[in-house]
Amino acid sequence: MKIRFQHIILMAGGVALGIMLSVGSGAMATKEDKAGRIPLDELRAFTDAYARIKNDYVEEVDDKSLLENAIRGMLTGLDPHSSYLNAEEFKDLQIGTSGEFGGLGIEVGMEAGFVKVISPIDDTPAQRAGVQAGDLIIRLNEKPVKGMSLNDAVKIMRGKPGSVLTLTIIRESDERPLKIAITRAVIKVKSVKSRMLDGKFGYVRITQFQTRTGKSLNDAVSKLRKEAGGELKGMVLDLRNNPGGVLGASVEVSDAFLNNGLVVFTKGRVQDSRLRFSAKPGDIINGAPMVVLINGGSASASEIVSGALQDHHRAIIMGTRSFGKGSVQTIMPARGGSAVKLTTARYFTPSGRSIQAEGIKPDIEVKRAKLSLSKKSVIGSIKEKDLARHLINNKTKKVKTTKGKKPKDKQSLAQKDYQLFEALNLLKGLSIARQVSQK
Repeated sequence: MKIRFQHIILMAGGVALGIMLSVGSGAMATKEDKAGRIPLDELRAFTDAYARIKNDYVEEVDDKSLLENAIRGMLTGLDPHSSYLNAEEFKDLQIGTSGEFGGLGIEVGMEAGFVKVISPIDDTPAQRAGVQAGDLIIRLNEKPVKGMSLNDAVKIMRGKPGSVLTLTIIRESDERPLKIAITRAVIKVKSVKSRMLDGKFGYVRITQFQTRTGKSLNDAVSKLRKEAGGELKGMVLDLRNNPGGVLGASVEVSDAFLNNGLVVFTKGRVQDSRLRFSAKPGDIINGAPMVVLINGGSASASEIVSGALQDHHRAIIMGTRSFGKGSVQTIMPARGGSAVKLTTARYFTPSGRSIQAEGIKPDIEVKRAKLSLSKKSVIGSIKEKDLARHLINNKTKKVKTTKGKKPKDKQSLAQKDYQLFEALNLLKGLSIARQVSQK
């Protein structure tokens, strides 16, 4: 399907920095306007305000700044995701979707006048410093965020690699504000990470949907299958704290696990925003059981994937309810290297669900938790071998032990990542059930 829009981006919040539109005759016409009405009173109000600022403002302001700010204000009043991108901001966005950019490593939006962390990006200074999804940033160094635009806040957060920025944040679980010092760095986002779990079960984490995510996923699964000796018994797809990204990448990822059927469709006012994407034959894990992990930081493109796999009953969705961003932003290049990021449609899962402000509800809710090993009983556990006159197992072989060396204590998966631990347990159960049904 040929799409006239240059680039469709699905992100939660992001670094929305305003927007610019070319206004021609009828370009923003309402139904009344189409009938011939021109909003003369509103246009006069605008020109009156423009003239007042030009003549009476305390400092002289050039026409370019006034017009750009007027357009920014007009578009930011529509929704949190439409924005104007000047040449520098547009370049940053393009770099971000390709996988390398500068900053702290957090996806942000605005809420109640403060900067809200949608999700920290894996392996970045922000994640390592302990920033969490849902944190509200109230100060940048000692400068209050209240009253800033998202554009202004993002400019402060960006800076020379190696420099330090102190965030003051409010977190639901803490009574007092927290101060977190973060050293800025060049952020290189690896979209797909993978490793083998116990017993030929694969684990793939997608941190963000970039232009090459689909290919990277296929390469990662091929490597896991080879490591497993041919086929995987099951797979965990981890989309937690994935803020979204490129629409095409989310379709490719969904398609990788589906043999046919609708993946996602979009509805908007103009014909070009009414799109349908379907899966092609071929499941890269050949129908093996699958669990998708999501949480409150899983947004937009992540919700397209989890919604498609859930509607087709291809995977069990586990974790907590996702962010709930069900709108599509289209990047439209404009004059002078700038661009328009405009909300052009809503997207729907294959069954026709809109997750806008609702999110994806997991099939099995598993909240984030910390586990600690229980203390040993004073009596200890008694087994058959401890009983007097117990029968000896003649087939038991003696195991050689190395004296003087104690094995190093390692955190179990349950302690490190309880949600992943539960996902793996579920996969093992599904794999056993599958084997039984095939006998």
